[in-house]
Amino acid sequence: MSMLRRRKASENEKTSNLEFRRDEEEEKKEKDSKVTKKKKKWSCLDSCCWFVGCVCSIWWLLLFLYNAMPASFPQYVTEAISGPLPDPPGVKLQKEGLVAKHPVVFVPGIVTGGLELWEGHQCTDGLFRKRLWGGAFGDIYKRPLCWVEHMSLDNETGLDPSGIRVRPVTGLVAADYFAAGYFVWAVLIANLARLGYEEKTMYMAAYDWRLSFQNTEVRDQTLSSIKSNIELMVSTNGGTKVVVVPHSMGVLYFLHFMKWVESPAPMGGGGGSDWCAKHIKAVMNIGGPFLGVPKAVSGLFSSEAKDIAVFRTMAPAVLDKDVFGLKTLKHVMRMARSWDSTMSMIPRGGDTIWGGLDWSPEEGYVCSPKKQRNNDTTVAANNVTDSVLSQTKSSNYGKIISFGKDVAEMGSSKIERKDFRDADKGYANMTCHDVWTEYHEMGSEGIKAVVDYKVYTAGSILDLLHFVAPKMMKRGGAHFSYGIAEDLDDPKYKHYKYWSNPLETKLPNAPEMEIYSMYGVGVPTERAYVYKSIPAAECYIPFQIDTSADGENEGSCLKGGVFSVDGDETVPVLSAGFMCAKGWRGKTRFNPSGIQTYVREYDHAPPANLLEGRGTQSGAHVDIMGNFALIEDIMRVAAGAIGEDLGGDQVYSDIFKWSEKINLQL
Repeated sequence: MSMLRRRKASENEKTSNLEFRRDEEEEKKEKDSKVTKKKKKWSCLDSCCWFVGCVCSIWWLLLFLYNAMPASFPQYVTEAISGPLPDPPGVKLQKEGLVAKHPVVFVPGIVTGGLELWEGHQCTDGLFRKRLWGGAFGDIYKRPLCWVEHMSLDNETGLDPSGIRVRPVTGLVAADYFAAGYFVWAVLIANLARLGYEEKTMYMAAYDWRLSFQNTEVRDQTLSSIKSNIELMVSTNGGTKVVVVPHSMGVLYFLHFMKWVESPAPMGGGGGSDWCAKHIKAVMNIGGPFLGVPKAVSGLFSSEAKDIAVFRTMAPAVLDKDVFGLKTLKHVMRMARSWDSTMSMIPRGGDTIWGGLDWSPEEGYVCSPKKQRNNDTTVAANNVTDSVLSQTKSSNYGKIISFGKDVAEMGSSKIERKDFRDADKGYANMTCHDVWTEYHEMGSEGIKAVVDYKVYTAGSILDLLHFVAPKMMKRGGAHFSYGIAEDLDDPKYKHYKYWSNPLETKLPNAPEMEIYSMYGVGVPTERAYVYKSIPAAECYIPFQIDTSADGENEGSCLKGGVFSVDGDETVPVLSAGFMCAKGWRGKTRFNPSGIQTYVREYDHAPPANLLEGRGTQSGAHVDIMGNFALIEDIMRVAAGAIGEDLGGDQVYSDIFKWSEKINLQL
């Protein structure tokens, strides 16, 4: 019995031991499974941290390699790929023995000059004298609505809103770089320094580019400052006249200045009719919108241009919806419509210059692949094949705005229109009054009236803008004009509103002065638009560029709702070149003293590789400021050369042919 009990006990012990082991194994398996589950679980936070860590690691590695590499390494790689690089113009002309002679004045254009805060509301604490425009733009991301408020002007006066003062940055740093690494005037300044130029012989005529031209004098006395600085530079350099280099809208601003400085006070500067003749050797205009730009129309009408319209199609929620409480384009329109300077670039000269329903000066132009550069001739041959020419319909650019692709391609006799000018705008949607754009005051009937008129030329664009934005245009009409003078001796043309319109003012009495039109060609440039209306119930801008409108073949100039023509991406050739090619050529009623004019075009060639940056042969509107050929031309004139020394006109486009189609009394 005792043996049997021991045996049973031992069996029971074995059984209990086996069960205990099983329990341990099961517990171990459960623990392992929990650990495995924990390892497999990967949260969104983990992914974000991993991604940020990788980006930071790569960034620091690249930064280390960048700082470790020799300064000449990018140039070495570039030369290994594309061959030896040419000397910069400053080095080249220094080797030729050229030295600084004429002081140089730079006149920046719209948006390229820096603006800083001097007084603001509570949301701008800590930003005193910090740049609100031109710089890092970090404050845009931190406080966008506050930034828009302080960058906007009063929509009644066109001057400072109550409690806000934003002023232009002064000195060469005002527009040498627009943002870190993005040059504007810096390359030209650096090359001039090679010839011996320094800050006392170079002057940046910075101004608040948001204001109307005359208001820069009313508020800041900027025109008086430019006058006194030029006089000082001439007197301290032994009476040597200055060379003035305006860019973009700065071209119109300096045109206004030349008339202002001659005119008697208090409206003018009181310098007398010979002031320009005594102080200015040459005015070398870069990318000048002398006759305006269609791009300004689309900007004021719908806050769009080609790039914005394309982005809007790809990501409509970003621009068209109320994202995080910010209706992006509405705020852009509110801000831009308070800048009176934008109205200086509405097309001038009406249908006489820009064409009508059935014609345009550029008629016959075909958008083709990039023309081959030919440096041995002043005229570039059009290499479009006969097959493409025969398939392509000639674009009528005179229709600057068309509602529908069919209307844009239709003859005027087939278009049925209803006049909008006296139309009842209907019920205004006052619930949309959160952002001032003037569209909230237009009812559905007013929007329908705009669409029913169907097509707008340069002659009717002004009526359209008066209809959709009467307050804005009332301010603009007090400072700018858009017509063609019948009699330039009429006393009304002594008013400052005409001084920036080359078709309604005379050039100075300075026969020894030279005027250059210098601009890029070979870049598709906006000229006309196909629009569509959108439901107004969304409290939004009721008109959009119709990006679905495309031409029928590869030679068509209609892509994404935009008709393109030759130019520098912003200013069409017609606007940049007409005055020097015809309007001012020889002694005309616009140029009674016979100032010599030259057209200098720079055929666009994109950078050969990424290491070349924005390129040294670019013809694009801002990138042309780094174009070696243009910089060399400016430097030679600053060193004493005249237009004939440069070779006279240098033309790649059809500007002379197009100019002859314009029937303008000279």
